Amino acid sequence: MEYQIPTLPLSIDLETKSVLKQLNAANRKLAELKGVALTIPNETILINTLALQEAKDSSAVENIVTTHDDLYRAASDTKSLSISAATKEVYSYVQALKHGFFLVRKTKLLTNTSIKDIQQVLEHNNAGFRRVPGTTLKNQLGEIVYTPPQNADEIELFMANLEGFINDDTISELDPLIKMAIIHHQFESIHPFFDGNGRTGRIVNILYLVIKELLDIPILYLSRYVIRNKGDYYRLLQEVRVSNSWEEWVLFMLKGVEETAEQTIYLVKQVSTMMAEYKFKMRPAFGKVYRHELLNNLFNHPYTKIEFIMNDLGVKRLTAAKYLDMLVELELLKKIKVGRENYYLNTKLIDLFMNFSVVVQDNEINRIITTHE
Repeated sequence: MEYQIPTLPLSIDLETKSVLKQLNAANRKLAELKGVALTIPNETILINTLALQEAKDSSAVENIVTTHDDLYRAASDTKSLSISAATKEVYSYVQALKHGFFLVRKTKLLTNTSIKDIQQVLEHNNAGFRRVPGTTLKNQLGEIVYTPPQNADEIELFMANLEGFINDDTISELDPLIKMAIIHHQFESIHPFFDGNGRTGRIVNILYLVIKELLDIPILYLSRYVIRNKGDYYRLLQEVRVSNSWEEWVLFMLKGVEETAEQTIYLVKQVSTMMAEYKFKMRPAFGKVYRHELLNNLFNHPYTKIEFIMNDLGVKRLTAAKYLDMLVELELLKKIKVGRENYYLNTKLIDLFMNFSVVVQDNEINRIITTHE
């Protein structure tokens, strides 16, 4: 039977005992993350570092793969001819996410115009919603598992309904986290664009948490959770379409919020501790010329360079080079040469994010062991 996309709000009761229990756990962790994020006063540090990680993970869901090293270098030199097409595509996700955050931050609205703008930055085209039929979703065997709406007017109507559900709280009194799960499924089922639906949909998730003030800045990214549970993610998406299994889908997404918030709390605390350690070493070495902007630069740009120091501190080239060499001597940065350009790597910060997947796996193993003891 062909799936009929519902008009929102849904006509079923999703506030079951299981959902409410998981909802409480997710909201508690999300509130803790919101508070922990305030320990790093310069919000751009978290936005920049976590957005790069999310871009890598979200693109990996779509089998667009790059390395941390290439991605950090791309962030430092977007015009480099040596950057691969895949890395440029992943970095476009960072730009789309930041652009979306800029759009929604003041208005607290996530409109279809904003969603189109985000997809335009992501895909580098302004095609807008699909207007030509032929789009289908296939499994790994090439079999069609779902056919989204084909008619342009129908797509517009579904997206107008979704836009209202996102922004008008009088339409539904459900908790925002339950609504986020519904919004994500609805968006992926409408599949409004020719390309970039998955990544755009995950950006919509993040920005929805911001406009509902569950987070101040976009730092909760579910892509790593989706990667680790990719089979369940696509299975549950489809089971809603086949058997109306909304509760299982909502539980899956709420569990993702809880787990991801817990992991992000760990990351933020690690970054905060690392910044304090760097500051402790830098203050006596730099004396009166020490400035917060220098410390912030090292965490805003894991691959920094002389020009970044000049811009952030307003100093001349020789002074910027001197500061960076001092940081290398303090073993806080590592200097490498790529072509004719010198880069200064915050290797401890880079290692934190590169090794994060190992930490996540260890935590999951420990949780399983504890559960079965």
